[in-house]
Amino acid sequence: MAKKGRQSAGAAKSRSASSNGDGTGTTLKELLGADVLDKLQAKAGELKQEQAKREDQERKEKEEARRQEQKRLENDFSYLLNNSDSDWSKYK
Repeated sequence: MAKKGRQSAGAAKSRSASSNGDGTGTTLKELLGADVLDKLQAKAGELKQEQAKREDQERKEKEEARRQEQKRLENDFSYLLNNSDSDWSKYK
């Protein structure tokens, strides 16, 4: 078991030694070229548009399903009878 402790301590030392001394590492933006960044940004924009379209389509489908259910319930006499206002004197 002592060997495991020594190995993990050595691994931690090697990781800290490999990092920059000033504490700031290189960013992905610095490592990638401008053309790759442009492609990634374009792809991110396309994915956002697709997600927005998908969400809009789902919202429209839910709204249509709700309208169809309401229409079906309005044609169901027992539903209307059970959910209507029982105070008919207001409508005289």
